[in-house]
Amino acid sequence: MLLIPAVDLKGGQAVRLLEGDPSRETPYGDPVLAALRFQEEGARYLHLVDLDRALGTGHNREAVEAIRKALRIPFELAGGIRSLEALREALALGADRAVVGTVAVKEPDLLKAMLAEAGPERLAVALDARGLSVVVSGWQERASVSALDLLSQWAAMGVRTLIYTDVRRDGTLMGLDLEVVARVREAWPHTLIAGGGIAGLQDLLGLKGLGVEGAILGKALYEGRIRLSEVLEVV
Repeated sequence: MLLIPAVDLKGGQAVRLLEGDPSRETPYGDPVLAALRFQEEGARYLHLVDLDRALGTGHNREAVEAIRKALRIPFELAGGIRSLEALREALALGADRAVVGTVAVKEPDLLKAMLAEAGPERLAVALDARGLSVVVSGWQERASVSALDLLSQWAAMGVRTLIYTDVRRDGTLMGLDLEVVARVREAWPHTLIAGGGIAGLQDLLGLKGLGVEGAILGKALYEGRIRLSEVLEVV
């Protein structure tokens, strides 16, 4: 299973939000140092999120460029990618793939255009949800569509990589709701990456047992609950 450390960017710094709430953030300093630390500990891939773009309050382009120049490993970029122009910019910044969420839920025709532009190997779709209740626009808005209905639509459109995040637990260190992840796993026939509340090795083993291909780790790494170099030997 691929373990993917997350570096969330806000105001040029690495941060973690509690349950996706921008008013409840914990700062972790220089994002380049965070990215390099994860690389040195054995990460093979990173997940970068531009929170300012997702929330419509700015961008962290310079921080992304600095991380790209410092890294030897690939990364994906998420946050506010809601147009073909933004998709092209994300890939031009050096992202191995772009991650889209709001567009995939609200604008299926644009998602089709993005898939045609980038190809399914360079475009991942994010299912951000409170359990299975979908949220969009930087997790600030609830969508009316069913999560499981979306999964069947996306698979039919040609999406091949899904990132599921349980917003209820993200940044809380509460552990995963594996029952919900199991329902997503059952409904999604392609590559599945999961995150949101991972607190320790048992969560990772639970995901592995469900056949999940990847896990995004955030606060557990920053707070020392999980040591990447140690769990890589187990999962």
